[in-house]
Amino acid sequence: MKLSDFDFDLPDDLIATRPAVPRTSARLLVAEADQISDATVADLGQWLRPGDRLVLNDTKVIPARLSGQRHRDTAQGPMAAKVEVTLLEPGADGCWSALLKPLKKVKLGEEIIFSDQLSARLDRVEDGQGYLAFNLSGDDFDTALAEAGAMPLPPYIAAKRAADEQDKTDYQTVWARNSGAVAAPTASLHFDETLLAQLREMGVSFSYVTLHVGAGTFLPVKVEDVTTHKMHSEWGRVSAEAAAEIAATKAAGGRVIPVGTTALRLIESAARSGAIEPWEGDTDIFIYPGFAFNVADALMTNFHLPKSTLMMLVSALMGQERIREIYEHAVSQRYRFFSYGDASLLIPAKTRV
Repeated sequence: MKLSDFDFDLPDDLIATRPAVPRTSARLLVAEADQISDATVADLGQWLRPGDRLVLNDTKVIPARLSGQRHRDTAQGPMAAKVEVTLLEPGADGCWSALLKPLKKVKLGEEIIFSDQLSARLDRVEDGQGYLAFNLSGDDFDTALAEAGAMPLPPYIAAKRAADEQDKTDYQTVWARNSGAVAAPTASLHFDETLLAQLREMGVSFSYVTLHVGAGTFLPVKVEDVTTHKMHSEWGRVSAEAAAEIAATKAAGGRVIPVGTTALRLIESAARSGAIEPWEGDTDIFIYPGFAFNVADALMTNFHLPKSTLMMLVSALMGQERIREIYEHAVSQRYRFFSYGDASLLIPAKTRV
């Protein structure tokens, strides 16, 4: 399999920089074995049935983008310089790994001030990442970060506009509860409480799992032979309760439908034995054509970047030719792409309604 097999032409003006309002007014492309339907997310229940189970990622995005200043005495007098920081994840030693710009100009032990309450010192540098020791921890850190930080919008949005206060609502799911992600599980952004209640009433069930989406989700694939690509790892957990719920749905003949590629990657990580089990740890599962799915019967997801690992994932689920047809339809019908874009419901032939 070549990287070019997962490429397609995408007009730049189809990249969404703001979400649909209300959330459920986003368009929904429903792809079954031999049919494509154009709908909206509010219509999702038309393609679900009693006994189906949606798997939702309850990770919470932290306002991981910080703008600070470092201060240094020089021969010319006191000097201040701007430092841009994107937090990645906390370590066992309490330091946060982070991307710093400009990393090379920050000295070890130097303090970066982000607000009156929040500052950090550069503890060490490894593999192009800085490790920051903050002056606060626990709830105090969370409070100060919420005030000083901005949402870490994906690069293709950040290149067009800066994050603002509205993104703190828009770039968060309505069920987010476990802090730790630096990117949102974006297919889940289309849901609101009204839609959840409607689906519950018609007999659709929900299970919550946690996968903290990392910045690695935006890393490009740089090898032409995609089978040699090394996936980034992300921490996730499938609780005993969630595993039991999913297993019961499978046993009863219901469909398990993850909302988002993060939820799909996690439940498939927890089912490599062939059946879903409780699971916790770092996963670097790489799903591309030829992958054997043990849990997911369908997938709700947004539209993905050309030549990305997520294009490979949806191609594994639906087939490469079928995904090519689906994406050609999406472009021709001017669906909005990527994190703040529209959604698709992908139903492989074996689980067609």
